[in-house]
Amino acid sequence: MAYITHCIFDMDGLLLDTERVYTEVTQQILDKYTDGVKFTWDVKSQLMGRSGNESATMVVETYKLPMSVQEYLEITAIIQEDLFPHAKLLPGVEKLIRHLHAHDIPIAVATSSTRAKFELKTSLNKEIFELFDVIICGDDAQIKNAKPAPDLFLAAQKHFGNPPAENCLVFEDAVNGVEAALNAKMNASRVVWIPDENIKALTGDKDHGATLVINSMAEFEPEAFSLPPYK
Repeated sequence: MAYITHCIFDMDGLLLDTERVYTEVTQQILDKYTDGVKFTWDVKSQLMGRSGNESATMVVETYKLPMSVQEYLEITAIIQEDLFPHAKLLPGVEKLIRHLHAHDIPIAVATSSTRAKFELKTSLNKEIFELFDVIICGDDAQIKNAKPAPDLFLAAQKHFGNPPAENCLVFEDAVNGVEAALNAKMNASRVVWIPDENIKALTGDKDHGATLVINSMAEFEPEAFSLPPYK
């Protein structure tokens, strides 16, 4: 196994419990504009990791909402501004991030979120996110395509100084994100997939190319990837 020197993390649903907010916001809109339609995981799983515009377009078209994509984005933004600042870290996240930082392992966030939404979502946990060496957001100039395109991970790798892909470990919760890592040639390295239980129920035993599939960051064992072990 390649020696891991750098780690790249998705954010929504992996580091922060924000996917719950996206579900709540979307359901609020469906409750108002449809006749009892539910926002189901077969649709949600396709949105995860994509850009805001792509996700909004899919929701508006899938549920035939009586509004433009821009109107949908404006409505959701108002609700999200109230909810995102309360987003909490998911189990095991703080321990791992502090551990990697303490051992001088370069770490990056590679998120489809815009820079403004990143600031909103991380406001409760600024101290933890200040430990990251690199923050790549979906509206950064170098990002032309959202996941499953590899742009976000390639940008993080470049900001690290272009270490070999085989030395980079990617953490993801979305199928689109795992595919993005593979498209960035991170399959020469390793991809840790931590899917929501609802996604696991949809995909069964498929690992989508991930090296390791676990239920929570709290289950991650650094030494399994040549990283310093917890003490």
